[in-house]
Amino acid sequence: MSETTEAPVSLFEQLGGAAAVDAAVDIFYRKVLEDYRINRYFSNVDMAQQAAKQKAFLTMAFGGPNNYTGQDMRDAHARLVKMGLDDSHFDAVMENLTATLQELNVPENLIAQVAALAETTRNDVLGK
Repeated sequence: MSETTEAPVSLFEQLGGAAAVDAAVDIFYRKVLEDYRINRYFSNVDMAQQAAKQKAFLTMAFGGPNNYTGQDMRDAHARLVKMGLDDSHFDAVMENLTATLQELNVPENLIAQVAALAETTRNDVLGK
């Protein structure tokens, strides 16, 4: 008897694929732009372009197709670090990300995986 082992399902697939990532990014940026703690970092940003980059990045980071062509996290956020970006701002982003996933009824175990993955970018985002 031969056993077939299926490839583990990626976080991208567990979350619901491209449609889920698209919905999450749209809701996430709505929350971010309403958040007085961090919305100033997005003034003068083309939000349609920003959302498209974020969707491609998250798709790749979650194990989906890699179509991300943007900068690495450190370079992408260097300008914001010069503007004072710090842990409190990163924490605010994490709060908005968690609230977004909860709004989309993502199971807590998947929210924890997304949060753990996002947390791995903290030092690069903050230029540490």
